[in-house]
Amino acid sequence: MRAIFVTTNEHKRREVQEILGVALERADLDLPEIQAIDPAEVAAEKARAAREALGRPDLPVLVEDSGLMVDAWDGFPGALTKWLMRSVGNEGLLRMLPEGGDRSARAVCVVALAETDGTVRTFRGEVPGTLAQRPRGSGGFGYDPVFVPGWSSMTYAEMGEGKNEDSHRARAFRAVREWLKEAYSRV
Repeated sequence: MRAIFVTTNEHKRREVQEILGVALERADLDLPEIQAIDPAEVAAEKARAAREALGRPDLPVLVEDSGLMVDAWDGFPGALTKWLMRSVGNEGLLRMLPEGGDRSARAVCVVALAETDGTVRTFRGEVPGTLAQRPRGSGGFGYDPVFVPGWSSMTYAEMGEGKNEDSHRARAFRAVREWLKEAYSRV
């Protein structure tokens, strides 16, 4: 089985290919992105747009969207995390939280798979956790220095590659893998 993964990051393509156990072609597309908090809405629209931009290929098309969903803010910034982080960074994000308030958050990744007939399915990976008091660690990117998954006392940035063992992205792509096994074992 083969599929197309829309990403600019070759390292991410290899990582996802390993998780899925299928050959992934990489497509580097500049896709329009709807403005929504829920990464599932954004990923589904990007999958539809990618399939069209690629000329409706005879292979499944995969895209992902992820974000940090702060519980005290009803899930904001969600799919707008990249925008928020570019605007205020990790320090600014932490300053926006009320002192002594709820610091719970969820790292969320949604993979959207556009099938060859145009049907779009979404697969969600979610890791509950908290926001650290200050940025910690030098690995990762984005909010990795401030997100502490519930299964650890370290931030994603302090974990390095260990983060990938049970991250929100790993959980989402493992769900895709299970669906692919089931869907293509019937063919």
